[in-house]
Amino acid sequence: MSTETAVKIDAKQVKELRERSGAPMGDCLKALQEAKGEMDAAFVVLRKRGMASAAKKASRTTNEGTVGTYIHAGGKIGVLVELNCESDFVARTEDFQELLRDIAMHIAATDPRFVGRDEVTAADLEREKEIYRAQAADTGKPEAIVEKMLAGRLAKFYEEFCLLDQPFIKEQTQTIAQIIAAKVAKLGENISVRRFARFKVGAPEWTVAQTKIAADENTPESKG
Repeated sequence: MSTETAVKIDAKQVKELRERSGAPMGDCLKALQEAKGEMDAAFVVLRKRGMASAAKKASRTTNEGTVGTYIHAGGKIGVLVELNCESDFVARTEDFQELLRDIAMHIAATDPRFVGRDEVTAADLEREKEIYRAQAADTGKPEAIVEKMLAGRLAKFYEEFCLLDQPFIKEQTQTIAQIIAAKVAKLGENISVRRFARFKVGAPEWTVAQTKIAADENTPESKG
């Protein structure tokens, strides 16, 4: 017979974790029980489960979805985002629409260059590496240390310019990939950002980014 004392989880704790994570009430209760009532630990449990669920569904095709918009700063910044899922039913849910709005707002605030790491071109990556190597070399540190510094700088580059790697502006402890994973776990379908565009009044350039799948579909060969 176990000598461990069960931790009593009350409805207020479950409600708080539900509001914080967006996960179903039953999952929140289980996470709190597993974490012995510790809110932060339970939140981590839910995040891990969300990422695992998203990974399992990542290969599933997402041909449905919605195009969302966000206008900021008195009409000075505008964003278009295409967010995909597996069914039109999920695309119409409030949870999916909320995620779409959050991602569009995030893009308006942070101006990422790419959807994910896979879209970073070899030329962009090599240019960043050369800059970082030059900066690291100026420190006079050994080459082995320089390479470690380079790896750290590249991770920072992805975090700054790749949408999925960026900390979510409304919850800095989670990346955009993680908030998407949480919705995947809740809604039971794969969800992916297909492309986005960001415009700013008076700016000489604008940002347009798309996944490799979307880019391949736009090639002359794909159009017959």
